[in-house]
Amino acid sequence: MDRHFIQVLEDNPIVAAIKDEAGLEAALRTEVGIIFILHGNICSLPKLVERIKLSGRMAIVHVDLIDGLSNDDSVLDYIKNVAHADGIITTKLNLIQYGKKIGLYTIHRFFVLDSMALQNIIKQSHARVQPDAIEILPGVLQPKIIRYITKHSTVPVMCGGLVTVKEDVINSLRNGAIAVSTTRQDIWKM
Repeated sequence: MDRHFIQVLEDNPIVAAIKDEAGLEAALRTEVGIIFILHGNICSLPKLVERIKLSGRMAIVHVDLIDGLSNDDSVLDYIKNVAHADGIITTKLNLIQYGKKIGLYTIHRFFVLDSMALQNIIKQSHARVQPDAIEILPGVLQPKIIRYITKHSTVPVMCGGLVTVKEDVINSLRNGAIAVSTTRQDIWKM
């Protein structure tokens, strides 16, 4: 686990997740330290990353949401060597493993739908190759679920998805999450 990445999350626990150009413009006017790229395509990705990095922030690409990217290892070579992103978010374990191998920051995204999903999150957080962080969705989970995951996970936990008000952020952070990601621009300025 890379301590620099974790330090940036600790220092900037609200992560701007952008889903369009207007979101990027708004995020660049805030003090957030990390920006998640949730939109674009294989052609626009390098310019998006460049703009984020020129502003002094980390650019993390959600591999599963960028048009034109596949689910094999070569896409991560592209993200690192052509787009020059700092890291990735994905639901796919094979991409987490390869991302770690080539030196990208990795965030493994999980959807907490039921008790089986909850157990899978804990199991994966104890795997041989671990991501730098996991992100659980929806981010507005019951406090006891967030506490359970953060207590049993061996990697830092983030919350994301459906985070719409200040109380959602406070709830997640109070219950053990290291950071919260959201597309809500008003929350980026908290």
